[in-house]
Amino acid sequence: MRSQQRFSDVARSYLCCYYEILKNMIDDMDGAQLTDSLSHNFIVQMIPHHRAAIEMSYNILQYTTCIPLQDIAIGIIEEQTMSIQNMLSILDRCAELRNSQQDLCRYHKSYQQITQTMFTHMQDACSTNNINADFIREMIPHHKGAISMSQNALQFDICPELVPILRAIIKSQQKGVCEMERLLRCI
Repeated sequence: MRSQQRFSDVARSYLCCYYEILKNMIDDMDGAQLTDSLSHNFIVQMIPHHRAAIEMSYNILQYTTCIPLQDIAIGIIEEQTMSIQNMLSILDRCAELRNSQQDLCRYHKSYQQITQTMFTHMQDACSTNNINADFIREMIPHHKGAISMSQNALQFDICPELVPILRAIIKSQQKGVCEMERLLRCI
């Protein structure tokens, strides 16, 4: 919590949990065991990313009385739980597709730029006593990161079973960003 503002007990509790979720996500994404398969690498780094969104959603659901935000959080939990299950079901098969060192370097260079931007925006999201707005300002860069990571992976030779999952991530997260931006203007 980087603000000089005085936080309510509810906001302090919410934000402490958020920063712990964020730290764990960064550690798990950075600590994923990578191979020479972009498909494998995408999956093992996206799973902790999705898990963080699920945890962030459960965190806001403990505190918010805003029904549209509850709907968004429940949608995130449902969509990203299903996406994790889909990725886990193809992980072993997708890991068999190997990529060149040149493609691995290009992919990971873009991935690093995307995630560093996302991590910075999530860490620097405005923290206030309005946790509804805080959640949205934290989740939008998270969703935008997933969109960019998925678009990055689609530029390379990846497992055909992963392609519809990436397209679903892009579609659902773009829709989520629009919903959250619209709600943020109303809050």
